[in-house]
Amino acid sequence: MNIVNTTTIAIKAIFTNKVRSFLTMLGVIIGVSSVVLLISIGHGLESYVTDQFEDLGTNNIYVSPGSLFDEDGSFSSFQNQGLSSMTFSFSFSDIADLKKLRQFIDKVTYYNAVTDTATYRGESENATILGTNSDYNQVLTTDMIKGKFFSKAEAESGERVAVIGYGIYEELFGEIDPIGKKIRLGSHTFKVIGVAEEKSSGGFGGPSFDTYIYTPFETLARTYDTDKIMDIVVKAKDTNTVDETIEAIKTTLEKTYESDEFSVYDQSELLDVISGILGMITIALGGIAAISLIVGGIGIMNIMLVSVTERTKEIGLRKALGATPNLILAQFLIEAAVLSVLGGLIGLAIAYIGSLAIQPYFPAKVTTDAVLLAFGVSTAVGLIFGAAPARRASKLSPIEALRYE
Repeated sequence: MNIVNTTTIAIKAIFTNKVRSFLTMLGVIIGVSSVVLLISIGHGLESYVTDQFEDLGTNNIYVSPGSLFDEDGSFSSFQNQGLSSMTFSFSFSDIADLKKLRQFIDKVTYYNAVTDTATYRGESENATILGTNSDYNQVLTTDMIKGKFFSKAEAESGERVAVIGYGIYEELFGEIDPIGKKIRLGSHTFKVIGVAEEKSSGGFGGPSFDTYIYTPFETLARTYDTDKIMDIVVKAKDTNTVDETIEAIKTTLEKTYESDEFSVYDQSELLDVISGILGMITIALGGIAAISLIVGGIGIMNIMLVSVTERTKEIGLRKALGATPNLILAQFLIEAAVLSVLGGLIGLAIAYIGSLAIQPYFPAKVTTDAVLLAFGVSTAVGLIFGAAPARRASKLSPIEALRYE
């Protein structure tokens, strides 16, 4: 009687009671699939955010109203940020002052935004209308698939021209070439001169660059009676001098404003904070899903205890034929481990299929770390919760076991 025979007996016992074995594995299947899928969604969110920031340019610096970060480096309260956005506005003199920092700054753009309905021949779509200058597409890398971005002359003269996002283009025009066509924004008419390339929205249902319409700042100010500058974006000349550029911008603006009235930051700083938040969310989601793995382990223990009771005579007969307590212990541990491993494999397959199914609507990225973690934990759960029934089986007296009815 050796370990090979013991393993064979354990596997046969599992497949002899297929329904019971599947029900035993169900908790592990649900646990593993939940852990892997939720962690994959968390990692997918992080990758999506990182990609979106990279699309915006590697050496951009953002100037926003209010104090965006607390002293500990986390985001300040949304209430404070919201109040700052409503009550504070930059001026064109600020733009002029920043443009003087030629040794640090390549280009400066700024914008204001309103929401309105875009209409063309009976088709309509809600849009975010962004009033900005002609450098916007170079600072925030807005490439064109049709037409062009508006020029400096068009911006300064406040012409009613519009560059539409890809989503607006699809919804309003379909197969029609939009260049030169007139659209209505609310009650005002604009001439379409360009279509921006498609940018992934990630399926969050929130604001998307594809629903933006870009128009000269002066045009937006005159049309919607608002000359507020919401944010400023600066393109540093050199990626290696971003920190020095940030300090130069702060020094310049502090001549006009208090230091807590504005924030100057680059995308890496913002990305670090967001990634930290998403990382904590991923850990929390994984922890919640891991509870089902514990439930699955308890299910394995309960069924194994029942199995030991049902197979008491079998255990007594094996011991009478020379099986040692260690071999009996190994047999039931192997059964528990096989149930956990099979459940883990099925759970991984379900998680992978699930991630593929939701990718068109929500980012999900199955990672090796998530697979190893879930699979390792599920195997450990099976062994830990299978230890008590296995030990009970190994301690049975062969004589008492053979007498068991």
